Amino acid sequence: MTQALGERIAEAKAEDGSPWLRVAVDGAPAARPAELAQDLAEELRARGRPVAVIGTGGFLRAASLRFEYGHQDADAYYDLWLDSGALHREVFAPLEPGGSGRVLPDLWDPVADRATRSPYLTVPPGGVVIVHGPFLLGHWFPFDLAVHLRMSPAALARHTEAAAAWTVPAFARYADEVRPEDAAHVVVRADDPRRPAWSGFTAGA
Repeated sequence: MTQALGERIAEAKAEDGSPWLRVAVDGAPAARPAELAQDLAEELRARGRPVAVIGTGGFLRAASLRFEYGHQDADAYYDLWLDSGALHREVFAPLEPGGSGRVLPDLWDPVADRATRSPYLTVPPGGVVIVHGPFLLGHWFPFDLAVHLRMSPAALARHTEAAAAWTVPAFARYADEVRPEDAAHVVVRADDPRRPAWSGFTAGA
């Protein structure tokens, strides 16, 4: 599957003429999007493409904003946790046509609740930036190719850690409001996260 997806990504072109390709690996933590993103990066590097992998966990808002409505509010998790403006500014804006290609790999450490102060990465023209995390398809991010890791509600509940069970309703809301299976270019079945299976392209891919 990784080889086939790598080939699909390698053949993709930026819709706006950007010299960089912007790829999403969208999925709940239980679906292990970070693992697939890293596997795809290795596949693309083997094909000679420079790759930067960026997780949305490094672009969360400060704890005072994330936990404004408590530590286990599913709606806040869905609506407020991700600093989408910072992700646009630090990752996507530099990858627009005429951009610098200098992207910030992370901005905020959610555990220490402070800025990471990580150095910028310069992605050369022809490079690929893979962004992974949940709820990526509901923020108008300019992805050229989006991979969605699909989990059935039962599988999501089964594979989500007990301490994070309160987040499950947020993914039901995401499925209902965004319909990521329709919005993505590629859907991967991840009911068994150890053995994800490519379902193929969506109708609009």
